[in-house]
Amino acid sequence: METNLKVTIIQSELIWENAEANRAQFSKKIETITEETHLIILPEMFTTGFSMNAKKLAEPNDGETLNWMIFEAKKNKCAITGSVIIEENNKFYNRLYFVFPNGEYKKYDKKHTFTFAKENETFTAGSERITVEYRGWKICPLVCYDLRFPVWSRNTVDYDAVIYVANWPKVRTVAWDSLLKARAIENMTYCIGVNRVGKDGKDIDYSGHSAVYDVLGKQISTSNYEEAFIETITLQKQHIEKNRSKFRFLNDRDEFILK
Repeated sequence: METNLKVTIIQSELIWENAEANRAQFSKKIETITEETHLIILPEMFTTGFSMNAKKLAEPNDGETLNWMIFEAKKNKCAITGSVIIEENNKFYNRLYFVFPNGEYKKYDKKHTFTFAKENETFTAGSERITVEYRGWKICPLVCYDLRFPVWSRNTVDYDAVIYVANWPKVRTVAWDSLLKARAIENMTYCIGVNRVGKDGKDIDYSGHSAVYDVLGKQISTSNYEEAFIETITLQKQHIEKNRSKFRFLNDRDEFILK
């Protein structure tokens, strides 16, 4: 069983509605990663920015971006995750892919579409949460607005890490910082948030604040919040086991059924 997991977060500007250019820039960024990593995490809609122009931008499930992710995963011998605009059965999805080093993948469709930006009028909400098992770790990958809903994020399956890929605007940065820390503490899990920086095609500012928190809510990533950066952080299984054994807060969690 693997005891440590090395994750690399890439906080970057996104080129508005230009999938080819974004794939190219992320390929270059990935090439600069010199230390060992097991998982590379990209932002939400990393090929387009947070656009509602799905009819123009959507790819099929087996489109160029998924194939690019498979290529990069195999080339770098690590997993890679991020979300993309996908069309399937005449519906649009904000779909996260978790691609394994062998090219196999799992997918998660964003459950909570962002009604404030009318995402719900374009995209179909997902209905199933997934758990990814990778290198002896159980990982729960989620997308942006999901962060605001603790019931959906609740650690009912003893996952070891929860990931939020995002395009979270600067104006609500306090909520982003606070909720990432809260999700780590209440679920006794590593919590990883990967956001973008820069300004999108709708003139919305993004301040990044990508970060990794341990099971006690301590930030263990060190890079400058509001600039583009790449950082690799080691997650330790022993840290989870030690603190869950000592505090046992998850044993007292409420049981519920989502309807």
